[in-house]
This record gives sequence, structure tokens and C-alpha cells, in this order.
Amino acid sequence: MPEIPEISAGDTAWVLVATALVLLMTPGLAFFYGGMVRMKSVLNMMMMSFGAMGLVAILWVLYGYSMAFGNDVGYGLLGSPTEFFGLAGITADSISGAIPTFVFVMFQAMFAIITVALISGAIADRTKFGAWMVFAGIWATIVYFPVAHWVFAFDSDGVTGGWIANNLGAIDFAGGTAVHINAGAAGLALALVLGKRIGFGKTPFRPHNLPFVMLGAGLLWFGWFGFNAGSALAANGTAAVAFLNTVVATAASMLAWLLVEKIRDGHATSLGAASGVVAGLVAITPACAAVNIVGAIAIGVAAGVLCAMAVGLKYKLGYDDSLDVVGVHLVGGIVGTLLIGFFATDAYIADSKLGLFYGGGAELLGKQAIAAGAVLAFSFVVTAIIAFGIEKTMGFRISSEDEQAGVDVRTHAETAYEFNDAAYGGSFTKGSGSSVNVTAPEKEGAPA
Repeated sequence: MPEIPEISAGDTAWVLVATALVLLMTPGLAFFYGGMVRMKSVLNMMMMSFGAMGLVAILWVLYGYSMAFGNDVGYGLLGSPTEFFGLAGITADSISGAIPTFVFVMFQAMFAIITVALISGAIADRTKFGAWMVFAGIWATIVYFPVAHWVFAFDSDGVTGGWIANNLGAIDFAGGTAVHINAGAAGLALALVLGKRIGFGKTPFRPHNLPFVMLGAGLLWFGWFGFNAGSALAANGTAAVAFLNTVVATAASMLAWLLVEKIRDGHATSLGAASGVVAGLVAITPACAAVNIVGAIAIGVAAGVLCAMAVGLKYKLGYDDSLDVVGVHLVGGIVGTLLIGFFATDAYIADSKLGLFYGGGAELLGKQAIAAGAVLAFSFVVTAIIAFGIEKTMGFRISSEDEQAGVDVRTHAETAYEFNDAAYGGSFTKGSGSSVNVTAPEKEGAPA
């Protein structure tokens, strides 16, 4: 008689904790992004992350999970949207591996949420909140859910999954392609469609609250243990390897970024430390269960150096990626995905694929490049089409007058901080007051 799968209490408990950790990453991202923008945009920036939490969670349980993990409807491109519509057919007794299916559903929901939220950093300071919410729903539906199927849906028990996971056989343990390259390519497309902020290249857009940035980076690092180690879907040695590599790669990336700053600019900054942390987390995500300590450190160093150099490309190439989604997430995701082709080893997990440096040849590297390139191209092209459609219909970008006055005041009728009239040149409503009187634009010496 075949064995009847049983729920593991230990595995279930760990994945429940991991799910909560990954959810915490989105408020962490809100602090990280919120601290990096100017004072007059912080609430709008944080609201884009919180908006994604609300909208994508609902779409995921309605049809997103079905599109990502339903039985494939053709060529490994998409799961059946109706198979689990509204989570139909899944009960409290349903099992995925050794955990309840509902736990797996919610764990994967957090990946969908954070991926959408990541994109928002590319268009900070100039985006209509309503247009962002429309974009988030459309993008999650026709970009993220299909790509999640490509990467995360493995064939099992007669159910066929995505082409990257099964036909191509590339390695992406926790979402270097599906999350970071996907979000980074989308961010680049949006930045190009919406255009530059007023004053880009002339006015210094300094972070208004670096402690927020540091807090956000710390919450992201903390939550990322659920992101990476939780992707083992069990409390086992694979989770331990992912946890370990997440620590060392992130530490190496932070140090490398600070070293680049010191050599290039003469000083290491708190913003650099926070950015280096995120770059390392991004790069180790696809590789965290496929490399040893040496590989993890090498990936971290490469990410810290290359991402630190990449964030300046926007000034040379002329695209306004406000908070370096391209420089950190797209570049970091590519770095981590490709370096698996060099550093993959079976040192910790038996029968793992081997990279070029461990006798595996160039085959794996080629597969990694195809996976990265396919997700990048698909996300960029489809995002650009969605963005053009929204811009030509309801408008995606706020007016120049609203941008100069501040998107928080004009869009949300709120401000993050209360100041007296002399400090800003106008008065603000408190809380959710219905009227706002801000007549003075930014002036020299006033808060930015």
C-alpha cells in the first residue's frame, strides 16, 4: 500500500513562522523606501507597499494561486486559472508535501506581495496612487502569476508545472528570477514610461530619514530568513543551508559596498550599508541552497561591488529609477542567478547540480542565463505595455504642480510630520483632516 502523507507539526510550524517573516518584509520595505524619499513623499511611498499588501493578497486567493500552481494549461506557461479559483477544492485536510496546503498558499502569497511592492521604488515622488493600484492588480495578474508558474511550479503527482522549473531545469531556490529580476525589469520599464522627476540630475534628492532606511534594511534582513530558509518548506538541513548562506552573503555584500564607497567617495555611508545589505539578500536568494560558504561570500562580494557601481548608471543613461530598483534588484538578481552557474556545488546537499568551478561544465550557466533573460524580457515588455495603457487612459503620473507641492499632501491629504508655519511656509492638517493649506513650495533651507 502506498504511504499516506502526514502533516509534520515541525515543518508546519516553521513554514507558518516563515510566512509571517516574509509578510514583515513588505512593511520593512515601506520603511526602507519611505526613508529614502523626500519628506513630502514618504506616506505615498509607504502606501504603495501597503496597497500591494491588500490588493495582491485578495487576487492571490481568488485566482493567483491557481494561475501559479494549478495544472499547466500549455507549454509550461500558465496554470489553470479556474482549477483553484477562490481556493476551491482545497480543504483544511489538503496536504502539500508535509504541510497543509493552506500554509503553502499563504507562504507563496507573501512572495507575490513583496514582488509587486518592490517595483514602486522606481517611480517614487511622481505616481498617482489610484493608477499604481490599477497597475499592481494588472501586473500581478499577467506578469507575476505566470512567471511564478514558470519558476516555482514543479511537476508532481500528475500535475505539470512551469517550463523553467521542469523543462529548462534552471536553479532558482527562492525567487532571484521570479521576484527580483521580474521586479527590476518592471521598474525599469515604468521609469522609462513615466519619465524623470522634476529636477532629476540637477536637484539632489536626498533621503529624508536615514534611520528609517536602516530600520527597513534590518527588517528586510530579518524577514529574508523566512524568504530563503522558508523556501525549503521544511525544518531540515536545506533550510539550515539557506539560512547560513543568507547571513554570510549579506554580510559580505554590505562590506563590499562600503569598501567601494570608501575608495570611490572617500567615506562609507549608512545608506551604503543598508543598500549593500539588500543587494546581498537579493543576490543570494536564487543560490542560497545551491552553494557553499565560499560561493556565498563570492556572490555577496560580487553583488556589493556591482550593485554599488550600477546605481550610478541612471545618471549616465538618463533614466530616473528613483530608489535604485534596477541597480539593486535587477542587477543583484542577475548576479545571483548567473553565479549559480559557476558556484553550484553538492557540498551540503547531495546530488545537487554542479557549476563550472566544481566540474559541472557550462551547461548550468547557460540554463541560468536563459531563465534570467526570459524573465527580464517578458517583464520589461509587458510592463511597458501596461504602463502605456494606464498613462493614456487614466494617467499614471501626477501633475507637475502636485509633484512640486508634494504627493502626500495632494494625493492623501496628509503629511508624515507636523511642523509649525515658520518651518515650512504653510500649515498642514492633522491626521485625516479634510483640508490642507500648503501654499509655499520648497524653498532654500526648507525641509525637502
